Amino acid sequence: MSSFAANLVLAAAWAMLFGAFTPLTIVSGFVVGYGVLWLLQPLVGRRSSYFLRVWYWLKLVVLFLYELLLSSIEVLWEVVTPSHISRPAIIDMPLDVKSDAGILLVTNLISLTPGTLSIDVSEDRRTLRLHAMFAEDPEAVRRQLKSGMEKWVIDAVEGT
Repeated sequence: MSSFAANLVLAAAWAMLFGAFTPLTIVSGFVVGYGVLWLLQPLVGRRSSYFLRVWYWLKLVVLFLYELLLSSIEVLWEVVTPSHISRPAIIDMPLDVKSDAGILLVTNLISLTPGTLSIDVSEDRRTLRLHAMFAEDPEAVRRQLKSGMEKWVIDAVEGT
């Protein structure tokens, strides 16, 4: 049985133990099951990439929410103040992410972040064209997206 399936079984067992299938019991059961499976790893005799993958997904969610908050404040400031500091630009960003799911996730996360919008992915799936609201230095925007969102997605979706 895969570690993820075992974790789901443990989460369901936890919810049955409490007699309620609520979001709180399922999530807490998933967290407790994750901890139990992590502690049992040496007894099973093999290391699973599942534990690292879960860490990368949590990191992706938390860091995306942080970026979402920062960019929302930046766009809000631009809208409510009389001075306009935005320098919009269309930027081509080479993609290191290879899988369809990874490309989809990168483009959607970029589009969900205020101030940026994914426009198109090239036919060969190697370049993403995007619009950035604050692109005074397009190379800096490109570096930030590649070392941020794209790297987080590669870690979570494609593994390391």
